[in-house]
Formats: sequence, C-alpha cells, structure tokens
Amino acid sequence: MFTDKKLLKHPYAWIALGFGTGLAPKAPGTVGSLAAAILWWFIMSNQPMWLQLLVIVVGFELGVRASNWMIARTGIQDPGFIVWDEFIGQWLALLLLPKTLLWYAIGFALFRLFDIVKRGPVGWADKRFKGGFGVMFDDVLAGLMAMGVGYIALRVFG
Repeated sequence: MFTDKKLLKHPYAWIALGFGTGLAPKAPGTVGSLAAAILWWFIMSNQPMWLQLLVIVVGFELGVRASNWMIARTGIQDPGFIVWDEFIGQWLALLLLPKTLLWYAIGFALFRLFDIVKRGPVGWADKRFKGGFGVMFDDVLAGLMAMGVGYIALRVFG
C-alpha cells in the first residue's frame, strides 16, 4: 500500500501510480488496466498506428524512469501501487483489436489473465529483471501475449 503522500508532489509519482489508479484500496492493477482501456478507447484507438506505437514506446520509457524513481524513494521492489506497467501492457493488448465493447473486454481479460498468472515468458521476466525495467517488462510480455491470442481469436471468430 502506498503511504508516502508527500511523493505525490512529483510528476513521476502520478505516472507510476497510473494517474492515481494505483491508490485503489483493492486490485490496483485491475483498476489501472481498466483506466488504461478507457483512455485508449477515448484518446488513442482512432489514431494512426504509428502514433499508437509511439505512445506505447515513449510510455514504456517514461514508465521505466517513473518506476525507478518510485522504487528508489519507497525502497519497495515492484510495489503493487505502481500500475503504469498495466497501462502499457493493456494498450499493447488492445492495439490490434477492433473498437467494440466485446473485443475490448476480451483484450482486457486476456491481459489480466497473463499478467496475474505469470506463466511462461511473463513469469521468467518477472523473476529475471529488477528495477523499473523489470516492473515494466513483464507487463509488456503479458500485453504482447494477450495481443497475440486476441488477434488470433479475432481472425478465427471475428
């Protein structure tokens, strides 16, 4: 649980905390993922693919920096209140899916599944990498796995 409210004066805190969604008392990762999906729906889903990819890449780098900053100030490795990684992973999961409630729900569920279960490459990365990069990278892998499964489902059932 996040306790040092004076850190909220820094922009990196608000990024790491997913604009405050990481402060949710229950399931902050799920709350962050939901906020990410809503933002993507309203702001990014109708943008050109190159811009969507640029936002994800820049967001990843910003997330590494913000996570490193937060870890250095709290002393907690991969704290649950850092949810910017969920934003980037969720955005990846939604990248190739159509803008419908059904497909967004599928992308959301797949990402949460891969992020929570942490099997295969996600679990490997979670154990292997530390610091801000580690916080971000396992969620990138979960997002890529969700993207792949979601895209295959779209091709088969869509």
